[in-house]
Amino acid sequence: MTTDKICKTIHQYSAVPLPREDMQKLLEIAEDYGRVKNYVYQRYGGIKGLPKLYPGYTVQNEMTESGLRMELELPSVYFYLAVFDALGDIKTQWAHTKKRVLEAVRENPRFTAQDRHYLRFAVKVSGCFEAILNGKEPAIPEAMQPQYENIINVVDVENLNRYLCRQVRKKMSTLHTDKADGFAVSKKAYRYGSSGEKHGIFFSTKEKRKRIFVPLTDENEYEKQLYVKLRPEDGEVEICVPMEIKARMHKDYQNEIGLSIGIWQMLTTESGHIYGADLGEFHKELAEFISAGRRTYSREKENNPGRKKYRKQKERLTAKLETYVNQEINRMLKEEKPGVIYIPKLPQAFCRKNLYGKGYGKINYSSTIWKRGYIRERLELKCQENHIRLIYVLGKDISRECSSCGSIGVCEKDRYRCSCCGYEADRKVNAAKNAFKRGKLENEMKAGQEGSAENLSDCGEMD
Repeated sequence: MTTDKICKTIHQYSAVPLPREDMQKLLEIAEDYGRVKNYVYQRYGGIKGLPKLYPGYTVQNEMTESGLRMELELPSVYFYLAVFDALGDIKTQWAHTKKRVLEAVRENPRFTAQDRHYLRFAVKVSGCFEAILNGKEPAIPEAMQPQYENIINVVDVENLNRYLCRQVRKKMSTLHTDKADGFAVSKKAYRYGSSGEKHGIFFSTKEKRKRIFVPLTDENEYEKQLYVKLRPEDGEVEICVPMEIKARMHKDYQNEIGLSIGIWQMLTTESGHIYGADLGEFHKELAEFISAGRRTYSREKENNPGRKKYRKQKERLTAKLETYVNQEINRMLKEEKPGVIYIPKLPQAFCRKNLYGKGYGKINYSSTIWKRGYIRERLELKCQENHIRLIYVLGKDISRECSSCGSIGVCEKDRYRCSCCGYEADRKVNAAKNAFKRGKLENEMKAGQEGSAENLSDCGEMD
């Protein structure tokens, strides 16, 4: 779905390496920021802390009373952001835990339909899940009380509750961070300005009325909550600024196209147009550099050759590849003028098999650094920016299915051949055509369902 506004992260960078003493002061904030997060993880990351997570003010008040901020002498502008950052991680972990528990329930063959219904009810209903894990009587909303009573009369509630507790203990992991390379900062803790002829940003420190000046490569100024990333080995600072920008509307973007993503040719349309034909060469250059660097490091490890030069060159090659990806996506949108893009979404198990499974040894290393996720991420963002609908379709057998007759054919290197109707085409073109067909069919089915629903609604109104 498209929206009028989208979220985008803008990056700012330090213009020159920071003095060591200034970087050390920022690192102290980052270390204390991590300590606060670990304290919140330990105290509220378990089952007993679950009822306090929403909306989070209870945790904030208890953290104020704990005395940790005074002990660390950390300014409140950093302390409370660390608290809510940790709370966000805990909430995300609980969401993942619930998802894994529901998957275990769905795959357990011993459960009846009523058992699964009760467990899904217990996990999803607010207040019920927390009460069961803490051994308390669930407080069911009055509107759901009749439904709850009907369920518990046909299942072994006590046994299912024990199963739920076991699965949570099994699926849940302990949160902890050892990173001390960044921290969030609110508007009260920084200001943009100049020092001499250099424009930059001033950050509050643990010392009262003392700020650190970081010269920046640009003169842009923002009034947002920022996230500061530190690279102490290079004396560099990166500032991440979340922004809301308005999506651009293009009246001439009306076409519907199918796309397939490849490791050598980045994007192929159903009409045979190729964008990013040199992507494979960029990947090859990066893969060969990483492979050679690792061999050199292993061979001369005792002499400690260092990795600073290697990391810098790797960053340059990665940036070169990512710039190429963005340029080609922009070119594709400008030339194809799509209003809707259909693209296959492959199952996770399929991706792992193709990237890391047996039989792919020759391309296995290149596959691990394939920017497939980055390509999708940038394509999604640019579609949002330009008000283009990006629709994912089922990717199963999308390369092997014949786009002409629907039979399953064979792929030989980059060519596809159907033994039933004799259709032959480029493998990626065939996949893009299938993505287009599946997307169109899915849209037509949805339109039909919505039309039926409207007809039923109209009949009801007439009655």
